[in-house]
Amino acid sequence: MDSVSQFVLGAGVGMAVLGRRMGPAKAALAGGLLGSLPDADVFWPFDDPIDRFVLHRGATHSLVIQALVTPVFAEGLMRLSRPLRDARRRTYLAVYLVFATHALLDALTIYGTQLFWPIWKEPLGLGSVFIIDPLYTLPLLVVTLWGFFRRRWTPRFGNALAGALVFSTAYLGWGAAAQQIAQARATQLLAEAGVAPERVFATPTPFNSLFWRVVAVDGPRYVNLYVPLLAGAEAVTAYVHPRYTVAPECLALNGAAERLIAFSKGFYRLDAVNGELILIDLRMGLTPGYSFRFVIAEHGRDGLREAGPRRVFADREAPGDWGWLADGILGRKAVRPVEAPQRVELRPGALDAARAPRPIGC
Repeated sequence: MDSVSQFVLGAGVGMAVLGRRMGPAKAALAGGLLGSLPDADVFWPFDDPIDRFVLHRGATHSLVIQALVTPVFAEGLMRLSRPLRDARRRTYLAVYLVFATHALLDALTIYGTQLFWPIWKEPLGLGSVFIIDPLYTLPLLVVTLWGFFRRRWTPRFGNALAGALVFSTAYLGWGAAAQQIAQARATQLLAEAGVAPERVFATPTPFNSLFWRVVAVDGPRYVNLYVPLLAGAEAVTAYVHPRYTVAPECLALNGAAERLIAFSKGFYRLDAVNGELILIDLRMGLTPGYSFRFVIAEHGRDGLREAGPRRVFADREAPGDWGWLADGILGRKAVRPVEAPQRVELRPGALDAARAPRPIGC
């Protein structure tokens, strides 16, 4: 989740547990700073861009490691704040909850969080909330700003804080339910069109939980379905894209590809661009401006050879996206301009006719 959301979540939890003893302002500051601490792993000197990508949200986001380091930070906080010196259990609880809620919130995004490292290193990513969602963040932001101006606890402030925490938590619950609705609707439409994909996932489009992107991997192609929850099946649009513009056998060149494929859980695309092989994680970003694209090989005089790995960037925003996004959130059917050439009708046989082009060799 974005840094502002993590700060205000930590501040909210800190105020809820320690605000009566420390005062809202100090508890908000302590909770916000501690709640931001797990993301310090972005400053770790990883060996290469692939490790930086797949190992982020590792040890610092582990509920196990957080439990082990809680006494260190709790004891330090008790020494800095006199009102906490006779509240050891409450301080320990506050510190651990601030750390743990950071990790659990991150696990609701699509990126993946290693919640049980090093016991179990599999990254968990539900994908039910977008990395920036104003409806989740704003109530916590408002109550955090209010808390910064309050030295003493009052029942009125306590009620507002409780309301913000309940609303934000309920919103996350709504996101998990909405994800299942969107994925079920897309899966049914694919089945009616005669397509049984290998794997499917649903994640919200940017900044909302009412308009969903469902990606269905089907052999050498994948289908993007955009599902507005405020409309029926008639408003869902589908677009077919090739997974490989180069033969998938080219992936056998190096371990970088293997690490990326494992992290992507099979939701990847392989492209050849200007003589370079680029492996793309399909889960994050919109076609064609995916967030994580890595060069893993390049064509030379002697054929294909290892290169990089090197991250390459693409424009995140395509022309017409803002209008299309607004239409989808409001439940109106809209064709995404940048994907319009790949659009197909969701009817029997239509997707079979939209076969992926034959990839080129290595």
